[in-house]
This record gives sequence, structure tokens and C-alpha cells, in this order.
Amino acid sequence: MGRILAIDFGKKRTGIAVTDELQIIASGLTTVNTKELIPFLKDYAKKENVELFIIGKPKQMDNTDSESEELILLFLKKLEKSIPNIPIKREDERFTSKMAFQTMIDSGLNKKQRQNKALVDEISATIILQSYLYNK
Repeated sequence: MGRILAIDFGKKRTGIAVTDELQIIASGLTTVNTKELIPFLKDYAKKENVELFIIGKPKQMDNTDSESEELILLFLKKLEKSIPNIPIKREDERFTSKMAFQTMIDSGLNKKQRQNKALVDEISATIILQSYLYNK
């Protein structure tokens, strides 16, 4: 089995999480400048056995797509062209940023540490990945 890699896509920064090869544990990997995301994913996929990409699907409370969905769809087209051999699935990402922030509080991080938006994005990607693993 290969790793599953989850992406919390953002306009500026993108959080990334990954499973172990047995697809049991989801861990935050890093946060990448969104402009550098495709090269990062290509390089990572060369080094590691990635079986699947999970991309967060932002939804509004009324279940309609959020504004950022347009940007994500453009990214998905680029990703499919750049790395066509790895399938892509979507996972609802509602509330992941709030859950990530609460996780930071629960972990005992101080206020300055909680202002690290890159860490929020990485934790959000981990939550998206955990949700996918739980629901699959």
C-alpha cells in the first residue's frame, strides 16, 4: 500500500498531511507556498509511494460550494495534468480550521504559537485526512 496525501488548499499557503504506508495514521507533513505546490507534490511523489490525493472540498453551511472552490478546481486540473497516475478524491473540509485552532488550544500552545497560520493549515490537512480515513 502507498501513502495517502491530503491537501488543505489555500490561496497563499497549502497545508499537507500524509498517512503512513499502512494508511492507519494521519500526520501533518508541512505547509507549502501554493505557488510551489505542484513542484512539491511531484517531488514528494517521486520519493514516496503516494497512492491517492485527498483534496479538501470547502462547503458553505447550506451545502453550496464556497468561493475558494473555483481556485481549487483550477488547481485540480493542473494536478491531474502534472501527476496523472495518482487518483484524486475530495473530502468535506467544513470546520477544519476551527477544529485545528481548537486542537492547538487543547495541545497547550500559547497565543503566539496559535497565530501561526501555517500550522493551522497543516493541522487542517491532517483533520481532512483523518476524516477521509474514518469514512472510507
